[in-house]
Amino acid sequence: MPEFLVKIADERGHVSEQVENAHSEAEARDRYASQGMLVYSVRPRGMLNTSGGRPRLRRKLKLEQFVIFNEQFITLVKAGLPIVTALDLLIRRHKKSNFRAILEDVRDRVRAGELISDAFAHHAIIPRLYTTTLLAGEKSGNLEEVLRRYINFQRLALSFRKKLSASMIYPSLLIVMVIVMLTFLVTYVVPQFASLYDQLNAQLPPMTVFMLQVGVAIRKFFWVILAVLAGGLFLLWRTIRSEAGAHRLDRIRLATPVLGGIWLKYQVAVFSRMLSTLLSGGLPLVNALDTAGASMQSRSIRTAVAAAEQRVREGQPLARSLEGTKVFPELAVEMIEVGESTGALPAMLTSVAEFFEEDVQTATTAAMSLIEPLILVFMGVVVVIVLLSLYLPIFSLGSNIH
Repeated sequence: MPEFLVKIADERGHVSEQVENAHSEAEARDRYASQGMLVYSVRPRGMLNTSGGRPRLRRKLKLEQFVIFNEQFITLVKAGLPIVTALDLLIRRHKKSNFRAILEDVRDRVRAGELISDAFAHHAIIPRLYTTTLLAGEKSGNLEEVLRRYINFQRLALSFRKKLSASMIYPSLLIVMVIVMLTFLVTYVVPQFASLYDQLNAQLPPMTVFMLQVGVAIRKFFWVILAVLAGGLFLLWRTIRSEAGAHRLDRIRLATPVLGGIWLKYQVAVFSRMLSTLLSGGLPLVNALDTAGASMQSRSIRTAVAAAEQRVREGQPLARSLEGTKVFPELAVEMIEVGESTGALPAMLTSVAEFFEEDVQTATTAAMSLIEPLILVFMGVVVVIVLLSLYLPIFSLGSNIH
């Protein structure tokens, strides 16, 4: 029987997580709800389990593919088709085996009587934001409108991410060129000069001796160095995947000059738009904070939102709760405070997202315009140093001939 992690709160507001064996998320949720407990979330335990002989898939879901599916799904539902029929039609259109298997499982579960939110929540690669949005739509009876808000949110997020990726292409190409050029100089050109100077028995300057020793050593131990680098990258990858390593990496990233501020603003923009989408869908503030916080990439933001969620649960305003974390920018807190006081929090959160998205785009463009010439200058300086160290003895030999 599958295991589920159930996040609950008792009558005193104490929040805890329990492991429950059940046939479905709905069954696990009903057990605790019948005991008078508030159920915040129910999710499968582990990334890969089986249920009914069907394995859960670990592959990452492509956001663009998922958005297209939801647009087609909402069109079919809006046209009056039952959910099971709509899923049947979309299953035939999807050729990708991994996503098709998920849709087939969801269809079977809905046909058996499960809520569509619970059916999707069974699969760990489905974003939690999506399953919570579906749940809010089911409770409010307005699934179409809630799904439309989710699609709009994801389209904006996808467009923003593509713009950021496009701005990184040229600097990335420059960095690759620098690495290739240095590798060629040190592993091929420098050893050629070392062989030449050995034959001439020339007196070499210290700078040239050092460069030749470096080049010969790298060429001799090239595969060892490559293996060490590969091992180091693998260990770094494993460290980053751990919770402690991810927290450490996020703290370093936020502390990085210029880029740290951009990363923080980007995460605040994503959080604000996500929270606005959930609140507009009718989700209570505490539940919306729980879902939005758990969906954040930044561990620091995730921890801060969890702390703010606890304060909101105790009765404090959202703005003051976020301010107490000492993570969120002051401007974002002030705008959220205005939204709370005027009763227009979702609209103000959208304004916060738009403001910080524009700020991130401007700051990214400025940072890239500074980084690109720095890379070119670095490339030129390195080339000059290497070539100068290699050709100095030739200049000396030429002057001796005269």
